Amino acid sequence: MNKTDTNNPDYFHRVVDCQWACPAHTDVPEYIRLISQGRFTDAYMVNRHSNVFPGILGRVCDRPCEPACRRGRIEEKPVAICRLKRVCADNKDDITQRLPAIPAAKNGKKIALVGAGCASLAVANDLMPLGYECTIFEAHSVPGGLMRFNIPSFRLPIEVLSEEIDYIVNMGVDLRLNSPIESLSALMKDGYDAIFVGSGAPKAKDLSLPGREIDDNIHLGIDWLKSVAFEHIESIGEKVLIIGVGNTAMDCCRTSLRLGAKDVKVMARKPRQFFKASDWELEDAEEELVEIVVNHSPREFVIENGKLCGMIFDLMEYEIDSSGRITESRVTGEATIPCDDVILAIGQENAFPWIDDAAGINFNKWDEPEVDEDNFQSNVDGVFFGGDAAFGPKNIIWAVEHGHQAAISIHQYCQGMSIDERPADGITLVSQKMGMHEWSFHNQFNPASRRQMQHVDLVQRFKDLDTEVELGFSPEQIATEVERCLNCDIQTIFTENLCIECDACVDICPTNCITFTTMESDEALLRKKLKAPAEDLGQALMVSGELIQTARVMVKDENLCVHCSLCAERCPTAAWDMQKSSLFHPHAPDQD
Repeated sequence: MNKTDTNNPDYFHRVVDCQWACPAHTDVPEYIRLISQGRFTDAYMVNRHSNVFPGILGRVCDRPCEPACRRGRIEEKPVAICRLKRVCADNKDDITQRLPAIPAAKNGKKIALVGAGCASLAVANDLMPLGYECTIFEAHSVPGGLMRFNIPSFRLPIEVLSEEIDYIVNMGVDLRLNSPIESLSALMKDGYDAIFVGSGAPKAKDLSLPGREIDDNIHLGIDWLKSVAFEHIESIGEKVLIIGVGNTAMDCCRTSLRLGAKDVKVMARKPRQFFKASDWELEDAEEELVEIVVNHSPREFVIENGKLCGMIFDLMEYEIDSSGRITESRVTGEATIPCDDVILAIGQENAFPWIDDAAGINFNKWDEPEVDEDNFQSNVDGVFFGGDAAFGPKNIIWAVEHGHQAAISIHQYCQGMSIDERPADGITLVSQKMGMHEWSFHNQFNPASRRQMQHVDLVQRFKDLDTEVELGFSPEQIATEVERCLNCDIQTIFTENLCIECDACVDICPTNCITFTTMESDEALLRKKLKAPAEDLGQALMVSGELIQTARVMVKDENLCVHCSLCAERCPTAAWDMQKSSLFHPHAPDQD
């Protein structure tokens, strides 16, 4: 083992588990602290810098940050990071004067973007301040892509969606609605300096089973949700089966209830631990009395007199090993379940009928474009992909980060720079000391449990499609939930030449995360010598250099530290300090 290199920006960044887990690296602890101070607009702008759509993502994000939250290691549930994002969006002031300034004089470069979804909008958001002329081609009559068509308005109100899209379009983007691209090769000849494809994954997967030859009352999930959004479908049968158990399936079952269904069942092939839907999506569906049926594999559509009347399922049984993987499956019987409608929500995939051979784009065996995962360029210079169109279905926050990275590449490409030389991340550290025992953050541990967001009563929520189910946090809930954050971006900084090895920090540490011991060449041996087991190998240890008095080293297990600052308060020589780490994760405008 060597002394920890804390000059590497990734070291302290990885300690901020929520920000590290967020694909766009949103500064979560910072915006939560701003909310605690009532600075909602400032918190919104911190969010918008990285995730672009705080109001949208505060409602529908897949929340990769929350499983990483350190609060979830000391009690059952993490901080409600996603819902606090909504808090700053719902309570902000007018931000139009705080958006990036758009230069009147353009830089002479024109960019075409295919699809007005989250990835393309993120690219435009980053390139417009640099003087680019961005034209977005959208096949439909409104922008938003899957955010508008596949997420029901009872989860994401249209006014929230439109507001955040307008912030970008109003920068001067040339948004061309009802303008599908028929030929990529033709677009490549239209004088654009670069092209970004953000057309999503618009093709729903189907089931080829006996009886599927009829179309009546058998729907494809994302297509059906789009038809509902455009008000082409306004009703459904009383008995509905949803095939699949991802987030789209949850949206389909809940939408069915609002269109008149009385008995809605979600049919899953496997046990619950293998579901793709988020836990909170499942909870919301079950709260609305949707029945989730496990271990039923669809075998056949039952058709009588040319009309769908049910489905036959194989009853499945699985052997699961100690690691949680299925090692064996077998059919133990069958079941016939009557229904009026079936909605197939078993996934979606890319579709590029408009990318003609003359464009020269290479595709892999999954019919996905061959795209560099670092610079987002295809095999054709100047043609970039992002979001679901690049690597298949993920989620909005991933598409936003793809947009940020693609915008960097497009800028460098248009300026004659190498797109493989990515701007480096950086980090700054600023002491939070305001007095002998006073800090610029609230460091007292709050034992409160996670706040439960209020929902509209069941009786009220089914009256129409537009009644938003989640009401947001009350002021009291906000005040409590923000204090659950452990301030993981406030780092414990150790200066070894000030340490007198009095062990005061060790004595006062409530989690036993600090150990003074002799150095070991092998990290595994060093971990065994610590006061508390350092079992999370994914998070590095902080190891100092040799101390003056005994040549021992200070070892701190970042996984256990709760950033309480007691070590820094107790230390008589100021060898410990609490310093805020701020990540600089570059975007295209930062290169101006």
